[in-house]
Amino acid sequence: MTQPAWRADRLAWGHGPRLFEVFLEPTCPYSVRAFGKLDELLALAGEDRITVRIHLQSQPWHMYSGVIVRCILAASTLPGGKAAAKAVLAAVAAHREKFEFERHCRGPNLDATPNDIIARIEGYSGLKLAETFAIPDLDREIKSHCKYARQNGIHVSPTFMIDGLVQADIGSGDAVADWAGRLLNR
Repeated sequence: MTQPAWRADRLAWGHGPRLFEVFLEPTCPYSVRAFGKLDELLALAGEDRITVRIHLQSQPWHMYSGVIVRCILAASTLPGGKAAAKAVLAAVAAHREKFEFERHCRGPNLDATPNDIIARIEGYSGLKLAETFAIPDLDREIKSHCKYARQNGIHVSPTFMIDGLVQADIGSGDAVADWAGRLLNR
């Protein structure tokens, strides 16, 4: 099998032995809260002690979830890879309401097209994504994120795993120090 001309960067930061995996839906308010704490967690716990890995957990009740997830993964194929993907995640998080529906079924986004959503993300992130969004095999990356979540019994976001084990008692509302304590005191 030939390798594609593009490569998606793994959404992982740090290089420590303890693995903290976070399953996020980019427009979910609880996922946005968890995403906003990840840099602080890395700084507090130390990049040499932990690795933080993000998995994207598309959810159909967030109506443009699939388009936004594809934009994030498309960004990961750009120069700068995971930094570009993180910039798209941050842009969506900062403007979350611009990508959502009222009560998941109505509102101004009802008339938005996928191209409108891509253009909004490009505007907020400053990255050109339309061309990489159209990579035909990019769905392999999306499927990889979905498959990994399903293999681990994950259905909602955010969900947290430490060293491959789901941590049902960790939540986005927890203090970063509590997360660090769980990671470093095992």
